[in-house]
Amino acid sequence: MSITLAAIHLAWVLAGAQFMPVAKPITVSAAVSLTDALTAVAEEYGRQGRGPVTFNFGASNILSRQIANGAPVDLFVSADEAQMDVVAAAGLIKDGSRVDLLRNQLAFVVPSDRPRTFKGAREIADPAFKRIAIGDPAAVPAGVYAKQFLEKEGLWAAVQSRIVPSGSVRAALAAVESGATDAAIVYRTDARVALRATVAWTVSLAQGPRIVYPAAVIKTTTVAEEAKRFMDFMLGDPAARIFERFGFTMARRAP
Repeated sequence: MSITLAAIHLAWVLAGAQFMPVAKPITVSAAVSLTDALTAVAEEYGRQGRGPVTFNFGASNILSRQIANGAPVDLFVSADEAQMDVVAAAGLIKDGSRVDLLRNQLAFVVPSDRPRTFKGAREIADPAFKRIAIGDPAAVPAGVYAKQFLEKEGLWAAVQSRIVPSGSVRAALAAVESGATDAAIVYRTDARVALRATVAWTVSLAQGPRIVYPAAVIKTTTVAEEAKRFMDFMLGDPAARIFERFGFTMARRAP
């Protein structure tokens, strides 16, 4: 190609680039237990040139309340169905967009400097566990799940006075990592990223509560196409490999 033709070609490419659509950023409110996994998913999404994603991570009950009060959110990923139902009751879920995205499990963790292995859930009733951190069972999904499980196992009455309710599942994990509590009940995925806590026992999917992370596009979004594109990506194989690497189980895959 001659220098003149090369210059014309470059000018054409640059001119065309000016008219290429730029992917609009989306805002995703997501359960704090998804922080590490979703950040990695968004990084892969960005590497594929699909557009920027901004996250607002927090306790699902707080996020659902923010959305119901008009927070500018495009996509919501909750740690339980109840908090997604709050958003649905407010009429804020885009029709047909709600899907069950992920599954999780509960895990009993103890400080790394006091390791212990449980043979079963009943060992949490040992008097040695004077303070047991869980998410606030009145509001935080992980705490709701933990209380449900302890009640099913006939253990809630034995440990209720020792429960330390926390504002989020990550706060419960931080409490046991700092040594402020003797144990915590968190998600298995949180236990996997703990630096100063070890797993004493994991509740099997069959024995534990049904822990589902639903996702939905928020009706008030101004970037519905971009939000759906990220939703579809989360349901696809590249994201599934990332979620599974962080300990989640896919609830479904994209058709």
